[in-house]
Amino acid sequence: MEARYILPYTDFGFKHLFGSEPNKDLLISFLNALLQGEQVITDLTYLNNEHLGATQWERKAIFDVYCKNDKGEYFIVEMQNAYQKFFKDISLFYSTFPIREQAKQGDWDFELKAVYTVGLLNFVFDEDKDTKDYYHHEVKLMDVKRKKVFYDKLTLIYLELPKFNKAEDELVTMMDKWMYVLKNVSRLLDRPVSLRDRIFTRFFEVADIKKFTPEDMLQYEASLKAYRDNTNTIQTAEDKGVKKGMELGLKKGIEKGLKKGRKEGLEKGKAEGQKAKAVEIARNMKQKGMDTKTIADITGLTAKEIKNL
Repeated sequence: MEARYILPYTDFGFKHLFGSEPNKDLLISFLNALLQGEQVITDLTYLNNEHLGATQWERKAIFDVYCKNDKGEYFIVEMQNAYQKFFKDISLFYSTFPIREQAKQGDWDFELKAVYTVGLLNFVFDEDKDTKDYYHHEVKLMDVKRKKVFYDKLTLIYLELPKFNKAEDELVTMMDKWMYVLKNVSRLLDRPVSLRDRIFTRFFEVADIKKFTPEDMLQYEASLKAYRDNTNTIQTAEDKGVKKGMELGLKKGIEKGLKKGRKEGLEKGKAEGQKAKAVEIARNMKQKGMDTKTIADITGLTAKEIKNL
């Protein structure tokens, strides 16, 4: 059945919903729900989402959504569909750009505005895969011994969408509603009764594919194809990795015992599967004309490995 509403996991879909001036009320509502009263955002200003490094040798960063609130605080909002080996490193690296941009020449006392990096994740962190209800991670710099926040102007928030499994009749807070709609909107045919808030009226209007211009439709279809290609590539690589791991596990089991061999085989298969996944994604991105630095940043492969594909 043809979808009625946009898939937010696509690059075009996410930016269409949250990355444009006409729709900033959606982003304001989402961020206010996410911050849960820590502050109330009344307005946002979109900023240039492409940032060059301080020198010609540094990598550039391209954000999905980059904005500043009415208090001058910075927000990076990203949709991340696949796990990357150095995802946490990349996330922290991105956070340094709005910090460095605040530097002033001349007489400056180094006071900084807060920076928030928000990641909507279409995957689950390995270390938390067994905690099914723990999907909202909020990270700040902490004094380890005192177990208290040491510095509160850098906040990293990650939302693991696959873990959010509340049904429509279980939605209580605005954050519940946002998580539900972001995870399920592309599968809905009509707006649920529990999402009758005014902001969700706006959301479903913006998400309605029938209201796209011909140009929007072309961009969305291209973005949807890229998303599906990458998803299929990842799944294929994971399946191959698991199969190879099981085969190796059986072999090790003959030599050292089935239990130990299977464990080792699966672990090696997982690593090889992740490597194969990265290679397939890189090859796909290279065929689409993406530059080597961007491919390396996303996949974790070296420039030499990418060149040899």
